[in-house]
Amino acid sequence: MDIGSTGNTLLHVDILVEEPEPWTGILGLLKILRPQWKAEDIQMKTFTEGLTNQLIGCYVGSFQEPGCVLVRLYGRMTELYVNRDREVEMFQVFHTHGCGPEIYCTFQNGMCYEFVTGTVLEDEMLWQPSIYRLIAAEMGRIHAIQPKCDASVEPLLWTKMSHFLTMLKSSTNNRPIQQRCTKCSVASREVPSYETLSAEMASLKRHLLQIGSPTVLCHNDLLTKNIIYNHKEEKVKFIDYEYADYNYQAFDIGNHFNEFAGTKVNYRFYPTRELQRDWLLAYLESYKHSTGREVTVTEAEVTQLYVQACKYSLASNLFWGIWAILQSHYSSIDFDFQRYAMARLSFYYEKKEEYFALTMNNI
Repeated sequence: MDIGSTGNTLLHVDILVEEPEPWTGILGLLKILRPQWKAEDIQMKTFTEGLTNQLIGCYVGSFQEPGCVLVRLYGRMTELYVNRDREVEMFQVFHTHGCGPEIYCTFQNGMCYEFVTGTVLEDEMLWQPSIYRLIAAEMGRIHAIQPKCDASVEPLLWTKMSHFLTMLKSSTNNRPIQQRCTKCSVASREVPSYETLSAEMASLKRHLLQIGSPTVLCHNDLLTKNIIYNHKEEKVKFIDYEYADYNYQAFDIGNHFNEFAGTKVNYRFYPTRELQRDWLLAYLESYKHSTGREVTVTEAEVTQLYVQACKYSLASNLFWGIWAILQSHYSSIDFDFQRYAMARLSFYYEKKEEYFALTMNNI
């Protein structure tokens, strides 16, 4: 499969949607996107799961009917660490290959896109074989999408993490206003320093570059709230592509395994080795099928990918730990980002030695 262009220029609407009172701005967007809708008939549903943005569903009649428009308002200062142009590009790539919703337009502080029929996955559903095998197979399909014209691609991980660290150094020096959080429980003095985190990234990079995980098209943020399950069709779709880009195959997988712990971060729910191996078998069957190769998967292939995913799960915890520290400086969302950061980083340190020592021969 090759990434192609739709050939259409995406509509941009010069409207600012105000966060506290979004109604007026959203009505302006809907006059363009859904001119047949009468203002008095429009209903709105606000979603609360996101840690970065606000999401509002707009519809007439039933929310599940075709035509529903999702309006996403970008979180405060998220442009500092999210490349919005790249996000739009990834949106279009996923949609072109049947893996994601259609994007309708962008506006000054957000975007509008198609509602994906189904329900947002709940954390406990990740343990159901019928569900996690669908997720594994869908990730295999996405990882098989090739860049157009055999263009060389660079993995996102180290560039993005370096950018986060540079921002962290700057924000620490400038002493910005701390997050507005009613639930904060971790003192800022407990958060590792820029120097400590930089040294960890360098150590991790040296180790991971030796294990040879291929670079593929990745979602990079596959928590349950970014997975839509259609029970009727027995399908899953991934949504929200803020961090989607080319990256290490094992990062996307290891990152998803970390997300079994949820946003409240309880690693008692981290997947067992047996579950991971079954997940990886379903993934490899899909990935091989989608790349036109022999579908037979060996035990050795599953073991190799298991080792790689464990090691790259460390990178996932370090990446999102640094991200959460930044969010604690900038985000206006009422969430305990410092506690989240410390939970991710604590598990990183807890597992680092064990996962560094993993090889094909000692598991």
